[in-house]
Amino acid sequence: MRYIGMNGSVVEAADAFIPVMDHGLLYGMGLFETFRTYQGKPYLVERHLYRLMDSCRTLGIPYHADPLRISRWISELMEANGLRDAYIRYTVTAGEGILGLPAGDYSKPTEILFAKELPAVNPALYENGRALRRLSLPRNTPESPVRMKSLHYMNNILAKRELSGYDSRSSEPEEGLMLTAAGEVAEGIVSNVFFVKAGRLFTPEVGIGILPGITRSVVLELAADLGIEAEEGRYSWDVLTEADEIFTTGSVQEIVPITTLIGTEGQTLRIGQGIAGPLTRLLLSAYRRKAGLGHENNDL
Repeated sequence: MRYIGMNGSVVEAADAFIPVMDHGLLYGMGLFETFRTYQGKPYLVERHLYRLMDSCRTLGIPYHADPLRISRWISELMEANGLRDAYIRYTVTAGEGILGLPAGDYSKPTEILFAKELPAVNPALYENGRALRRLSLPRNTPESPVRMKSLHYMNNILAKRELSGYDSRSSEPEEGLMLTAAGEVAEGIVSNVFFVKAGRLFTPEVGIGILPGITRSVVLELAADLGIEAEEGRYSWDVLTEADEIFTTGSVQEIVPITTLIGTEGQTLRIGQGIAGPLTRLLLSAYRRKAGLGHENNDL
């Protein structure tokens, strides 16, 4: 990335910096959103920004979501970096403060915007799927009643390090699955998890401490529109192993089939027929139509 967005401007990457007294750096007081563009336009940007605004309110960070302003800023940054479509990360930190734990609200947040090329994805991923490996590291409990997409990301990073330590024979990168300390299925390192059993859709409830993902909520809405019965609840690993279909959701990779489960001892289990299942295909097609992509863009 040659250019980065800082506080509404587009600057050379070498000129982008934050003060050492920024509480995003000192105490992790900040939030971020990641999403992608389709045909140059940021998708579901309003939902992402309103989630961020709600979390900022909880942390005492004065931030007002302005989707039009941010969309224009994204377009400027993408143009500067020569991108037609992009992976976007938008961060709001608390800004400068005293050295010590704050008791009051902040006054001047810092905004940072990144735009880079979308990660290369083999279209076959959406047909053949990938593996979901159960990790030994448990999902930590959130700092607030509902998990925020905060800069406190050590749990995810440690999970990624654990995942990278396994000997994977798959041609596609695996996703890691974290369970809660109580043994309940929580979420992937960078994704929410769904499974299908007997034509019904299931996903862990927000109350167990997962991130209420934007794509997750859209999938639940699409399921309702399509007449698919959906349930949010608490599920064990054993329940997941009995699923007919499993898939993960995320703003960048959309809906990805899971065709293999890997246990903590390395044991593998094929899910369904070892390819994307019918409800996974249906929901992915509906998701892409909602994003403005025609049937010809569907990789399935």
